[in-house]
Amino acid sequence: MDAITMFKQAAAQLQQEEAYLYFAHARQQNDDDADLQEKIGAFNLVRMELQQAMAGDEEQSAKSEELNNKLSEMYNEIMATDAMKNYNEAKQGMDVVMNYINAIIQAAMNGEDPMQVEEPQGCTGDCSSCGGCH
Repeated sequence: MDAITMFKQAAAQLQQEEAYLYFAHARQQNDDDADLQEKIGAFNLVRMELQQAMAGDEEQSAKSEELNNKLSEMYNEIMATDAMKNYNEAKQGMDVVMNYINAIIQAAMNGEDPMQVEEPQGCTGDCSSCGGCH
C-alpha cells in the first residue's frame, strides 16, 4: 500500500473522531441557522461597501470610518451568538488535532521517528519556541 492511500484511509478515520464529529455538527448548525446566515450575509455586504469606499477619494474617508465601525459591531454581534461560540470551540478542538497531525508529518519529513512525536502542548506565548501559527 502506498503512502497516499494510507493518508486517505487516515483522513477517513479522522472523520470518525469525536473532535471532527463535534466540528462537523457545529458547522452544520451554523449553516442551518437562518438568522446567523442573514447576519453573515449583511456583514459581507457592508464589507464590500467598505472596500469600495476605501478605494474612493478623500470624501469617502468619513464613510469608510463609519462603515468600519458598523462592520466591527456586526462582527462582534455574529461572534457573540451561541452558534458561533460553539463553532469556534469545535474549530479549536480540530486545530489541536490538525497541529498534532502536522507535527507528525513534519517529524517524518525531517527523518525523525513519527511514532515518537508527542502531542504539541499549544501556544505558550513564546514565539521563539514555535514553528509558527502566524
